[in-house]
Amino acid sequence: MKDSFFRSMTWLHTWVGLLTCWIIYVIFFAGTASFFRDEINLWNQPAIHNVQAQTDRVAAQRQQIIKGFDYLNQHAANSPSWRITLPEERIPYLVYGYAKPKEPGQRRSQFVNTQLNPNTMQALPAFVETKGGNFFYRLHYQLYYLDAITGRWVVCFASFFMLLAIISGVVIHKRIFKDMFTFRRNKGTRSWLDAHNLSSVLALPFHLMITYTGIITLIFMLFPYPALTTYDKGMRGFFNDVTPSNNVTNNAQGSADLLPINTILDQVYTKWPSADITRVQVSKPNMAASTVTVLVSPAKALRDQSPRLLFSGATGELVAQTDDELSSSKALYESLNSMHTGRFATPLLRWLYVLGGIAGCVMIGSGCIMWAKRIRERNKGKASFGLQLVEGLNLATIMGLPLATCAFFIANRLLSPTVAGRGEKEVTVFFLAWLVVAVMALLKRDRLLWRVMAAINALACLSVPAINALTTQGNIVSYLLNKQWALFIFDAVFLLFSILFLVQTEKLRTASSASKKTANNLTNNKKRQKA
Repeated sequence: MKDSFFRSMTWLHTWVGLLTCWIIYVIFFAGTASFFRDEINLWNQPAIHNVQAQTDRVAAQRQQIIKGFDYLNQHAANSPSWRITLPEERIPYLVYGYAKPKEPGQRRSQFVNTQLNPNTMQALPAFVETKGGNFFYRLHYQLYYLDAITGRWVVCFASFFMLLAIISGVVIHKRIFKDMFTFRRNKGTRSWLDAHNLSSVLALPFHLMITYTGIITLIFMLFPYPALTTYDKGMRGFFNDVTPSNNVTNNAQGSADLLPINTILDQVYTKWPSADITRVQVSKPNMAASTVTVLVSPAKALRDQSPRLLFSGATGELVAQTDDELSSSKALYESLNSMHTGRFATPLLRWLYVLGGIAGCVMIGSGCIMWAKRIRERNKGKASFGLQLVEGLNLATIMGLPLATCAFFIANRLLSPTVAGRGEKEVTVFFLAWLVVAVMALLKRDRLLWRVMAAINALACLSVPAINALTTQGNIVSYLLNKQWALFIFDAVFLLFSILFLVQTEKLRTASSASKKTANNLTNNKKRQKA
């Protein structure tokens, strides 16, 4: 009975892992990059590279908001909405934005944004259109070129398979603690198994947490039925119930001047004396039905939704607010969401998230390769169509994603700032580079191509900081000297991966030479025996 149970768990672990491993690898890869979404956005916008973080950022917020209202009143008094986005710890610039009136057939208003240096209050050079870190964020939880809902369903099913693979992997692990300290080099399939076990066990708590909380983030899409049966308007009614909404000024008619924003800010600072305001939104400015929403950073709290206050713009009356004390169920949901996104994380904890994500990629990649090697050994070198497909997908995913990522960032530097649809063209370059690797991998999957791709990836990773130095006013040395740590670490990470890919190239060359030498020795021995 015991042997049968473990055999069943082993079968489950193998197949739930193999069937979705490549999608899960993409999710882990993009999710790991997303932990530094703001830093990627910073690197992709050379206009803000020299903007220094404010030392008195929170203290300067009141004046920045007041000046923003003056600016927007002057330039967009008749706009349907305004938005002031204040600098944060990882976002150094200030934004004043307003919506243009909708064109016929247009679903959403187009926003016009003015970015400013908060230290000088001068407008920054024009931003280039780029997807930046938001591309990896969207790729992580809804893939790309798919309908958003379809993509999320695919990610959810893959996450369920991942959770099954983790749980069954724990069950079949008979030496879970011993494997934390075991890695045998140059032992063929055994080394791949050790790499799989080591990366799995060391980051097991992270893998469990990130997979389970990832499913929770989309729980209302997976299980909408309680809301559908409780609320007349279904999910919309549910979200209206849990989100602060304006029920006071909706029916007000006519125009009315906005109350001085200082009056509203006084109320905000009375309630939260040390408030770190992240955004101020104004709906229907200079109308009797206008509202002013003030969003505040949750700081290090395990809270996904930003605390907010909603005021009447005409009277200054507080008309709605988020709950100061969350119910048990809402606190649990928000805690799990914030754990998944790492929004509360300090720099050190964010790096631990990234290391956990890298361990996840190693775990998935080594498992895929180990399965293919075992099947090839069992078949004595013969490869069925299924095995060839698995080997091709392994190469396309593991070696294609790094090259596509490098292509994405190189495109950001080389595409003309004035080209139409520039952000989408960056994404197109990403997928074209990945497609080229995929086609090559499905046609030829031997060790030589792995070595070639490792060398190409080494060159591509080296090219990112090199092209950055040639096309902007900064480089890795100047970033270090000027203590621009986010930019320095970005370039340094690509240099590090370039070195790692070079090491991989050399390892594959050495292994290939050793295999040829062994094959030649076997051939010579057979000839001697015949002689």
